[in-house]
Amino acid sequence: MYQQTVEIRNKAGIHCRPSSVIMFAAEPYSATHEILITGPRGASKLTSILDLLTMGLQKGETVTISVTGEKEEELCKKLAELFETEFDFT
Repeated sequence: MYQQTVEIRNKAGIHCRPSSVIMFAAEPYSATHEILITGPRGASKLTSILDLLTMGLQKGETVTISVTGEKEEELCKKLAELFETEFDFT
């Protein structure tokens, strides 16, 4: 298992659009990896966008991303980068 703790930087937190970007990145690995997101209000496996949205992740909060599976470090770093992104949706 590989873990990384990151801070949410998006000014609106992890709402629908950032969640969809994160889920799109994780989807190809869903059958072979276990991804667990732990935040201030609990933990959730990254299996659906609703699971991620219900965590209510806000700017400035920290989350720990835990990945188990082949190339777990690579995937964890990719997801960490997305959680730290300040998205600029038009």
